[in-house]
Amino acid sequence: MTTNQISQAPAISPPTIIERTGSISTADIISVLKGEITGLHIKQAFSTEIAEEITANFVGSPGLKERKDGVPGQYVGASHYRKDSATYFAEAETARQYVDALFENLVDPVRAIFDALKRELHNEGIELRLARSEHGQANVSRALSWSGSGTFSLDPHDDVAQVLCAGDGYELSAVANNIVAALNFYPSMAEEGGNLRLWSHKPTVTDRKSQGVETTGYPYSAAYLEGVPFRDFQLRAGDIGLIDGGFVHGVTGQSGNGKRRLVLNSFFGFARPDLVLWWT
Repeated sequence: MTTNQISQAPAISPPTIIERTGSISTADIISVLKGEITGLHIKQAFSTEIAEEITANFVGSPGLKERKDGVPGQYVGASHYRKDSATYFAEAETARQYVDALFENLVDPVRAIFDALKRELHNEGIELRLARSEHGQANVSRALSWSGSGTFSLDPHDDVAQVLCAGDGYELSAVANNIVAALNFYPSMAEEGGNLRLWSHKPTVTDRKSQGVETTGYPYSAAYLEGVPFRDFQLRAGDIGLIDGGFVHGVTGQSGNGKRRLVLNSFFGFARPDLVLWWT
C-alpha cells in the first residue's frame, strides 16, 4: 500500500532556451511549436508606450474581474481552465469587447503575431485559427495579473493537463498530444520578482496522477520539484516570453514599487498536422 504512494523522482528534461533582444519572428514561434526550442525570452520586443497604455486600460477596464477558480489573480478576458466548453465560449464572446478595448487606438501586438503566423503557416499548407464551438470562438488573448502571495505569485504548474482534460465540446484537447505553446506579452512588471521560472521537467500523466494534479496540472509542490534544475526569465515591461507549456513553470513572488505584473497570455498548438488552434 505504502509503496504505491511513493512517487519517483521527476525525470529531468534539459530545456533549450534562447534569450535575445529585438522582435519575435514567426520562425521562432514555429520552432517552439515543433519542439526545437523550449523557451524563448525576447527583451524589448514591443514599445513601452504601448505597454503603459495597455496597462492603464487594464486597470480601468469595466471587464476587470477576480479569478474564482482557485488561482489568485485579476483578469480581463476568458480562461478555459476548469470550465466546460459552453461556459468558456460564452464568456469569451461576452469578454471580447473588453479585450478589444485594452488595445483601443493602439496596434494590438498579440493580434499582429497571430496574423503574421497565420500567413506564414498558410504558405506551408497549415491553417491557423481561433478555437471555436457552437457557443462562440476564443479571443486572441486575455490579460492577467497574478496576486498569489509567498514564494510564488503563480504556483508551479503545467499547461498540458488542463488541455488534455478540457472535456466534451472542446476541439483543442487534441493539441495536448503535441506541444501546448504559451505566449506571454508583458506590458507591466513588478520592481522585484515576478520572473517566469521554468523547471527542467515535463510531467507525464503518471507524474500528474502521483501529485494529484491529473486534470489541472496545478499546483506542483516544492517537495516534488526539489532538486529539479530551473531557469528564471528576468522579465521587464515590453518583453515577450514563449514556452513549451508542458514543462513545469510558475511566477516568482513579487514586491517593490506597487507596479503590477501584467501579462497578455494565449495558448496555441497543432491539433492536426494541417491545423493549429489558438485560444486563451
